[in-house]
Amino acid sequence: MAKIIGGLAVSHTPTIGFAVDHNKQHESAWAPIFDGFAPMRQWLEEKKPDVLLYVFNDHVTSFFFDHYSAFVLGIDDSYAVADEGGGPRDLPPIQGHAALSQHIGASLMADEFDMSFFQDKPLDHGLFSPLSALLPWQDGWPMQVVPLQVGVLQFPIPSARRCFKLGQALRRAIESFPEELSVAVVATGGVSHQVHGERCGFNNPEWDAQFIDMLVNDPERLTEITLAEYATLGGLEGAEVIMWLIMRGALSANVEKLHQAYYLPSMTGIATLILENQAREAPVDVHQRQRDKINLQLAGVEQLPGTYPFTHARSLKAIRINRFLHRLIQPAWRQRFNTAQQALFDEAQLSAEEQRLLRELDWRGLIQYGVSFFLLEKLGAVVGVSNLHIYSAMRGQTLEEFQQTRNQQVLYSVAGKAAK
Repeated sequence: MAKIIGGLAVSHTPTIGFAVDHNKQHESAWAPIFDGFAPMRQWLEEKKPDVLLYVFNDHVTSFFFDHYSAFVLGIDDSYAVADEGGGPRDLPPIQGHAALSQHIGASLMADEFDMSFFQDKPLDHGLFSPLSALLPWQDGWPMQVVPLQVGVLQFPIPSARRCFKLGQALRRAIESFPEELSVAVVATGGVSHQVHGERCGFNNPEWDAQFIDMLVNDPERLTEITLAEYATLGGLEGAEVIMWLIMRGALSANVEKLHQAYYLPSMTGIATLILENQAREAPVDVHQRQRDKINLQLAGVEQLPGTYPFTHARSLKAIRINRFLHRLIQPAWRQRFNTAQQALFDEAQLSAEEQRLLRELDWRGLIQYGVSFFLLEKLGAVVGVSNLHIYSAMRGQTLEEFQQTRNQQVLYSVAGKAAK
């Protein structure tokens, strides 16, 4: 079974990544930051967790306000560095643990957290800034991540209590994963700071110290504080520190504090914290109980012939061809599909099998491969094939044979005005 060995908390200010990239770790203004990081680096080197469950917030880089979610879990097997305006940092992509991500996602949904999920998105300094100071990366990252992005920039945002409850649900999810893994939960963000408006530059070191003490010893009490009160105490952007409660909720009630440090160089209080888990095993198999809960809603669906639920695993496998088909909503992409198909296949780096499926319009094969039907009907609209032709092909019937099973013999495809 997977085991949570501890929790780390760290600020994610871009200051950290800037200092790493410009080799300023030993300069007087920057050295205290990295002195605080040293025990965390040592702990990670000694404990060597297989996976970091990494809680962070994006800074309007990969997640924009046109579709903004409260809790977004990465289910990919690799995460690149995002370009935040000055070009991406010279860091390698970090590998994800897709199987653990997908298990966690299913478990959180079973526990009634209505999650969003992402793939194929680069990640910004919320993840990579502290990570580049915590781990060696020059020859590739030594461990995998499961990224959990929390939407804290557009109100309403999750409450402190909801974040703590999410952490508790994460513990059930991680500990019920059947593979032997050691997992450390990392929370980033905060502590006190405000970066907008006339209150810009606000800090409160006394509150920062009190918050960390309560996080270790009385986290439940922190769940009673409102977001406005967090903003009053630590600045509006400093309210993102509620993400630390996700980490704390994922640990046992009893923890051992191994390290704590604090430094306020400029705009943001930079804090670091190591909590080692002191969990006890229950005398009954609560992990199997959670796995049964996860599997309840789809139990038996595998017995339905010709039925292929669009799971995270299928989505990840087919993300490249699904994205290719999704771009058919763009007129220029449609035109190139019809006039320069092979060049488009090569540009999208489709595999030989994916190219064959599209070239032959193998509708049933595309579904079995992992393509969403609702992208197939876009393809049908582009090539002039009706939905009914697609349905009959998936049934292995002629159109006439399939039409005989319908109450009305009609043909249609998705609505549009493009000439066929």
